[in-house]
Amino acid sequence: MSSWREERRKDRAAEAEAKRADQLAAAEAEAVRMAAMADARRAATAQEHAHQQQCAEAKQAAKDKRRAQRAAKLAALRGWAGAHVVHLLIYPLALVSAAMAVPAMADYGHHLYGMAIGLALPLLSELGMWAFALAVEVSRARYPQRPVWALQVGVWLFAGVNFTLNLLHGLERGLSAGAAMGLVSVAGVVAHQLTVAGARRTRTERAEARIDRQAARKVARVRRAAVRHAVAEIDAHGAARLVYTPGRYVLAGRTRRRLEAAIVPGLPVESASTDWDGELAGLLATGTLPANPHPEASEGESDPGDRGAVGTLDPTGDQEKSRADRGRIGGRVGRSLAELRAALDAAIEAGQVDPTSAESIRKALRCAPKYARQLRDEYRQGGHQ
Repeated sequence: MSSWREERRKDRAAEAEAKRADQLAAAEAEAVRMAAMADARRAATAQEHAHQQQCAEAKQAAKDKRRAQRAAKLAALRGWAGAHVVHLLIYPLALVSAAMAVPAMADYGHHLYGMAIGLALPLLSELGMWAFALAVEVSRARYPQRPVWALQVGVWLFAGVNFTLNLLHGLERGLSAGAAMGLVSVAGVVAHQLTVAGARRTRTERAEARIDRQAARKVARVRRAAVRHAVAEIDAHGAARLVYTPGRYVLAGRTRRRLEAAIVPGLPVESASTDWDGELAGLLATGTLPANPHPEASEGESDPGDRGAVGTLDPTGDQEKSRADRGRIGGRVGRSLAELRAALDAAIEAGQVDPTSAESIRKALRCAPKYARQLRDEYRQGGHQ
């Protein structure tokens, strides 16, 4: 009996111990669950806080960006206003002038034509005037080198039309009304042309522009003279091109239409040519010699086509007549007497010169009179027989 009770007691103790163990395990599981829930709540709270902070930062960045954009726009607007102060003062004046003149001109056109088409009269007077005025401003801004006088003529022509129409309209109520309406109608465009479209250049700019125009005109004259004196080269297919003689030239003659070789102080002078075969071939092909006066005789030479009556070396019957359109023969400067003798021999062989006439020699060789007389005397004495 006692052993049964003992076993019974042990069983109850084991059951109690098992129950305590189960309770302890349940408590531990509950603690773990509560800790996990707390961690989850803390993570959710942290995530929510980070999201809120990110949204706040994005809002602040967007606000800063908008503030920077507004500041940039205001700065650009202030810069534009600073650069266009005159525009901001003149164009409101033009708007006031147009606001007063357009309705009056429309009413005048309606009564003048007796129909609704007369309401378009301001398009002719006001719009035509301002179209030319703005064209002047745009042309000067985009193409500073282009002349705008034709556009300015259009401005003042249409301004005159506008003034006349408003004057006639105002004269119906008296002279003062006509003068006031006429002046009001053109006040805006006059102010625009005097300030915005007609800004004056400085004295230095005007002087530079004047020099540039003079240089351009001289270059154009030199190029025209070069074309007149150019030689045509024709190939086997009949195509032609102009061949120019490079060098330094000045415009000579009374009309400044002839090129003459020039020596520029401080610059090297090209050496004289020794290619007599080439010069002889050119003589036979063109009938002219590419030669220039001797440097020592340059002061004594003269061109019969550029001056009045001159003294000649031979009687009138021995002189050869020069062609009126004979061009200046360009070439190199500096020929010796030996070179002139060789050139004379070549010209005699080609039949281009009368060796017994000093005037003929001078014109053919383009040399000084004293050298022409010397060559003629040598020929007469038998030096070239």
